[in-house]
Amino acid sequence: MAKGKVTAYFCKECGYESAKWMGQCPGCREWNTFVEELVSKDKKSKSSLHTDKKPSLLSQIPTEDEERTSTGFEELDRVLGGGIVKGSLILIGGDPGIGKSTLLLQVCKRISDKSKKVLYISGEESLRQIKIRADRIGSFNEHTRLFCETNLELIEEVLKNDHPDIAVIDSIQTIYNPDVASAPGSVSQVRESTNILMQIAKTENISIFVVGHVTKEGVVAGPRVLEHMVDTVLYFEGDRHASYRILRGVKNRFGSTNEIGVFEMKQDGLNEVKNPSEYMLSGRPENASGSVVACSIEGTRPILAEIQALVCKTNFGLPRRTAAGTDYNRVNLLMAVLEKRLGFKLGEYDAYVNVAGGIKINEPALDLGIVMAIISSYRDIPVDEKTIVFGEIGLSGEVRAVSMAERRASEALKLGFNRCIMPAVSKDALEQDMQGIELIGIKNIKDILKYL
Repeated sequence: MAKGKVTAYFCKECGYESAKWMGQCPGCREWNTFVEELVSKDKKSKSSLHTDKKPSLLSQIPTEDEERTSTGFEELDRVLGGGIVKGSLILIGGDPGIGKSTLLLQVCKRISDKSKKVLYISGEESLRQIKIRADRIGSFNEHTRLFCETNLELIEEVLKNDHPDIAVIDSIQTIYNPDVASAPGSVSQVRESTNILMQIAKTENISIFVVGHVTKEGVVAGPRVLEHMVDTVLYFEGDRHASYRILRGVKNRFGSTNEIGVFEMKQDGLNEVKNPSEYMLSGRPENASGSVVACSIEGTRPILAEIQALVCKTNFGLPRRTAAGTDYNRVNLLMAVLEKRLGFKLGEYDAYVNVAGGIKINEPALDLGIVMAIISSYRDIPVDEKTIVFGEIGLSGEVRAVSMAERRASEALKLGFNRCIMPAVSKDALEQDMQGIELIGIKNIKDILKYL
């Protein structure tokens, strides 16, 4: 072995370092996650992000609003908390072909149109490949520059010399640090490269977007410490063969989490969908049993979604259960509540539940909509198409309160619904009845039957 090189084992999930291989990681308690890598004993010392060498009084630290730059997309600005904060490090993950590079290239174009310097660094594509994709988006001005490189030292030099306002690294798994002996994309390389990029962003006041590949489980590949190091983590979700994409914020130091932005993939790139409820309810069948409109809150935004259920007699001894767009185990739990509290013999029926539109929603407020859709299909009785429902259901059949009831009802009223079935507790909490929509409060799932 070369001088100055030693072997160490790293956990792929959390980055825990060990001198020997272990079956279970002591840090994150995951099994079979340790990989062997060569590391250098003679590491260069890294500069500190902080210049102050003594503690500061919290009461004397000045506070001011962060300087933000608009991306040109209202949907993306909402997910980021109002725009790009100067000097922030943003991680974007998503499946291959979902549109991460296309979205960032469009952001570069719109920011450069405001006379801000943009540097797009690619380790996966050539300049010609990027140019072909850029021509589909539109014409770029002289403020956008491209650089194809995977050596982190050269990238660091270019960033410090050019000093752009916005930089894009596509992707972090292709970047390698010569000081680290392991291969690009390994735990050590991803962690060390991200650490240097974070120092550049903070010391040079450059906003950096980092693209990260995802694993088959849908999380960013590499050490889990990667998500802890960056300021914001965004996930691009959706079926690559469908036209709609969901951009979801799961971590944001400068805004609220769990915000979502909806985009539609077209020939000239991604277009934002400013009213996702309207498109998700388009094409809804009329007078069809098993179809109910429910309201979910994603961050601060209410989204109306159609819950579809199909209940039919099973041909096998074991009934089949399928859930698309919502939690499979939650559907089984709600069907068990219906069997116990209402006496429905659902053990003899197959059940299929789907959230139309291709979006995934796991909020408990969908419980009432799922239950009403199952009952509607089981009895083959359609639900009034101008009715919206929301509420959480407990194991004893009680309907529990949910947050932002007034905002959900207001969104329903805006889209033309005239009746809202909600938990009685949430209705009582409203200061006054809303004009133009009938508010109905229920305490138990037994009260649902009278509204079918």
